[in-house]
Amino acid sequence: MLQVYKKINKSTITVDPEILTADYDFRDHWIHMSNPTDKEIEFISAAAGVAEDMIKAALDEEERARVEKDDDTGALLVVTDIPFTEEEENHYTYTTLPFGYIATSEAIITVCLEETSLIDDMLSGRFIKDLNLHKRTRFLIQLEYTISKKFLHYLKQIDRASQRVQNELEKSMKNSELIEMLDLEKSLVYISTSLRSNSVVLDRLPKSTKFYDEDEDLWEDVLIENKQAIEMSNIYRDILSGTMDAYASIISNNLNVVMKVLTSLTLLVAIPSMIGAFWGMNTGVPFEGQMWGFWVVIGISVFVCLIAGIVLWKKRFLK
Repeated sequence: MLQVYKKINKSTITVDPEILTADYDFRDHWIHMSNPTDKEIEFISAAAGVAEDMIKAALDEEERARVEKDDDTGALLVVTDIPFTEEEENHYTYTTLPFGYIATSEAIITVCLEETSLIDDMLSGRFIKDLNLHKRTRFLIQLEYTISKKFLHYLKQIDRASQRVQNELEKSMKNSELIEMLDLEKSLVYISTSLRSNSVVLDRLPKSTKFYDEDEDLWEDVLIENKQAIEMSNIYRDILSGTMDAYASIISNNLNVVMKVLTSLTLLVAIPSMIGAFWGMNTGVPFEGQMWGFWVVIGISVFVCLIAGIVLWKKRFLK
């Protein structure tokens, strides 16, 4: 899908797709491409004067975060990872996707394999104000700031989800909750790895492009937010990992308790069977031929079972 935006009177508006022709002037426009077709890639490549390989760079799920500059056209490519949610049967999982930023002399191009709420956040001014399409570097900083804030937002969602799952696990140990905890832990691994890769890209940006003096404060905020996201992801991952280990120990302990009780009950049931087997032998036995002998055997079985039960109770085998 192809979306084009331009700035008019401090407002960012969407350009009608029907007027986007080969002769359209894309100067100072923002072109966003979500899972674009080959035809759309070819059209934007020709219209904006950028190599198709640059556009396709962010369409590979395994693409690493990096900074690259085309010496022939002067186009700057910045690939960073962004957070992305995937809906499972009854919960959400979190992963990351490459997001490409391309700055040419004519326009700004962003590319992603999936539709993402990041674009709506930038257009609505949720994390930044006064989106700038005329200064490429400032737009890049605003983009990286929004990405860092998005990571923090998703990390808080993961923390709330883990708290909810823990509360459910305290009530009943179900496989669904344990699987959800495992998915959250896996999500934190993806996010933590992506944030470290983004950190390397952020360190290289000042060497690849020139910043405006008035953007220094915003750039410092980007570095702070990204560092905070890295620390939060590491803390949440350690907490979740420790919680998973604790619940694994609890489940194992509960299984041992159940097996201990079942073994004790099996022992108590075996005592009457053993006494009955002795009196059922084809040899002479005490009380043979006596009507009251049956009740004596029953009494002996009950007495021995009571003694064994008291011993097992004191030894905490029935608790």
